[in-house]
Amino acid sequence: MTRSATLPPIRVAPETKASVEAVLREGESLTQFIESAVRREAEFRAEQDAAVARAKKALRSADKGVGLMTAEDFLAGMAQRAKAAQQRIREAATARKKRATG
Repeated sequence: MTRSATLPPIRVAPETKASVEAVLREGESLTQFIESAVRREAEFRAEQDAAVARAKKALRSADKGVGLMTAEDFLAGMAQRAKAAQQRIREAATARKKRATG
């Protein structure tokens, strides 16, 4: 079993703490809220980094004149990626819900 790690404590204005506490769900602790927010932000940034890497690769290919596509092909590819991302989000939400109730 892996030991848990502690994130550094953070100082916030009393108003910030009060606004966060005001949106806590029933039975949710401030610690759980913060952990969830940190996890979601890390996942978002990883997805963002991957998207930037794909865009840079596409630009390099376009500069070489390789793999040029029509606007329709581009939009179809973006729609497919959006559907895949929605599915990943649904799966992650389901897994989180199972962990929270498990």
